[in-house]
Amino acid sequence: MPGERVPDERAPGEPTIPALLAVRRRLDSSVQALVSDEDAITFAGLDEASRRLAARLVAAGVGRDSRVGLVMPNGIDWAVLALAVTRVGGVLVPLSTLLRPPELLAQLRTAAVTELVVVPRFRGRAYLDDLEEAVPGLTEQVRGGAPHAEVPSLRRLWLSGDLPTGAAPGAVVDELERSVRPADDLVILFTSGSSGGPKGVIHTHGNALRAVESGLGARRIGRGERLYIPMPFFWTGGLGGGLLSALVAGATLLTEAEPEPARTLRFLERERVTLFRGWPDQAARLAAHPDFATTDLSSLRPASLGAVLPPGLRAGPGARANLFGMTETFGPYCGSPLDTDLPAGKHGSCGRPFAGVEVRITDPGTGAPLPPGTEGEIRLRGPNLMRGIRGRHRADVFDADGFYPTADAGVLDEDGYLWYRGRLDDMFKVKGATVYPLEVEAALRALPGVREAFVTDVAGEAGGRQVAALVVAALPEGENRRDGPDGPDGPDGRAGPDGLDRADDRQGAGRDGRDGWHGRAGLVEQARARLSSFKVPTRWLVVNDPHDVPRLASGKVDGGALRRLLQEKGA
Repeated sequence: MPGERVPDERAPGEPTIPALLAVRRRLDSSVQALVSDEDAITFAGLDEASRRLAARLVAAGVGRDSRVGLVMPNGIDWAVLALAVTRVGGVLVPLSTLLRPPELLAQLRTAAVTELVVVPRFRGRAYLDDLEEAVPGLTEQVRGGAPHAEVPSLRRLWLSGDLPTGAAPGAVVDELERSVRPADDLVILFTSGSSGGPKGVIHTHGNALRAVESGLGARRIGRGERLYIPMPFFWTGGLGGGLLSALVAGATLLTEAEPEPARTLRFLERERVTLFRGWPDQAARLAAHPDFATTDLSSLRPASLGAVLPPGLRAGPGARANLFGMTETFGPYCGSPLDTDLPAGKHGSCGRPFAGVEVRITDPGTGAPLPPGTEGEIRLRGPNLMRGIRGRHRADVFDADGFYPTADAGVLDEDGYLWYRGRLDDMFKVKGATVYPLEVEAALRALPGVREAFVTDVAGEAGGRQVAALVVAALPEGENRRDGPDGPDGPDGRAGPDGLDRADDRQGAGRDGRDGWHGRAGLVEQARARLSSFKVPTRWLVVNDPHDVPRLASGKVDGGALRRLLQEKGA
């Protein structure tokens, strides 16, 4: 039955992509592995297609430690190519389809990509033209067989529909597959801070697949599940929470290249999706669409995001369990089953760390461990943690005990529950009192008529700081807005893909409705009822379109641009 956790027959100590594909072919060969809005493929088909492509790539020079960049939308072709690369020991480098030319060039250099595969066009973008814009002559020179000084590692450049045709002998592919070990690098995932540059996070076969396995129980993903996840495969939520979760569990993954509410609702109904995961905002957009009321989503189970569930299956505000994680842990490292409520007194927490994960709260200045109930920096150690970061020495990434300082602020209580307070580099002081933007944002998002809220600090009087908020207004009931951006906090997964489901508290609230607010004064009045006076924003900017929120190419909010926007236009 959907969600049933059936133990894998994978050999202990051998979590690798080739071993995982062999398990799925043996146990679930005829089961659909991946369904897109255009096609479907079984686990046997996925194994066969990726092996055939692997033979072609090996003949063209791809092998162990090749770093293959991939710029493509979600779909079966993406999955086949990714598995073809990694089953023979190559390292996958998923690259965002949102990157601008200079950003794409920077990530190619950081990862030292050796081969690059790009889709010809997607959402109006021509990626070869983008590369030419960044470095004139690059594409012609590399495709002609000569490296370019601007990206000296890049040896080959292919369009996704024009991959090499010659094939290496099967015995060669077999030997490469047998050589893959859990400690070998699997993927380099790019993530970005809100104001800093991107970083390439390195995950091995072992740590990535163990991270996926550790989260399946809380996510309620098992054999027979039909999982829909709209997040891009080039982010942790799409790759680990989607594609690899389906492979490890024996579930069917459903995905779309370009989610659009009306089409997505038809897709969910037709495919009898049992589990909808993603960002709460994505579910809220579907629930706000006029077709939602007539769409049959009765196959969905309670572990799905609340906005798309019938009212009787939704939890009360803040009660439903959450997952919490980051790119560096290949998804969630902490949480509780998503179809259960948290215990009394634990609402709003991130649950407990998964088995094998050690969480240490330390003094942000000295790194000294702090006792339970004390706020400090969250540090992590465990089998699902990344191997490292491209271009950085291990000693600069991990502390002397092997813990990773996350720069997240949090509290580990006496019962082992983790409470996330925000980013250490996001918090600020107002008249000597500490303000955590995450706390203020959560309070504002709970207000009627507020769809999203983003908080930062701006210059105040006499050199001090003041709280500033950008608010995205919810639509009056019955109206619809064009689809928004891919969603907040996707790249890092912090309170993101499986994080706090905030949408339920504000369904149907309008900006000028009976229970809504009207203007800045109304926002201030309602915020004062929920927040201490020093936390209430004194500078506001209200927008109607989520596209007005400044974002980086990764999809995260651009902290610097947000601060400038509120300083200049807030009132």
